[in-house]
Amino acid sequence: MFGFGEKVEGYEVLVLNEREVRAAAGIVFFFAFMAFLNGFLTGNNEPTKLMVTVFLFDFFIRVFINPKYSPSMVVGRWMVNNQTPEYVGAPQKRWAWAFGFFLALIMFYLVVLNDIRGPINILTCALCLGLLFFESVFGICVGCKVYNAYHHGGAQHCPGESCDLTRSRLPIQKLDTMQKIIFLLSILALLYLSFGNIIKFLIKG
Repeated sequence: MFGFGEKVEGYEVLVLNEREVRAAAGIVFFFAFMAFLNGFLTGNNEPTKLMVTVFLFDFFIRVFINPKYSPSMVVGRWMVNNQTPEYVGAPQKRWAWAFGFFLALIMFYLVVLNDIRGPINILTCALCLGLLFFESVFGICVGCKVYNAYHHGGAQHCPGESCDLTRSRLPIQKLDTMQKIIFLLSILALLYLSFGNIIKFLIKG
């Protein structure tokens, strides 16, 4: 029952299924974002307190017992059990999730135990949401990259071999000039739509 990762033939380290990891990250992100948005817009912190408690419990199971028994990972496995597994090294995931557990512990102390509201809460919550978003949407484990940089031998079996910093990109992965222009124009349009009225007000003032 207690352990971290599973033994799969052909892999020298214990591994996890990246597909269920990303599914679990998406599930946690969705409910955490809803709770954060509700608290931010209505001032009602009760859903946030509940979500922080669940988040802490979920990550406690992941890090200290066995990730395959955490509620989000169970649901994630069920949702993607018809897809071919993509194996990733377990050690770097444990390190990354330990950091997530640490953030959840801070939020639990501030929000649940002491009902403190302020910039520290917002920044910590935003960091958690950002890490979950990158994991679920892009398959980028920020904690894994930090693990890869500071551990001897680095991380093994990262999604898409993303931990191999020496690997050159294939032509299909590179942006051509037109794509770069479209990207730049999209960013400028987004900024204008978001802050256009403020810019007009400053110009008139």
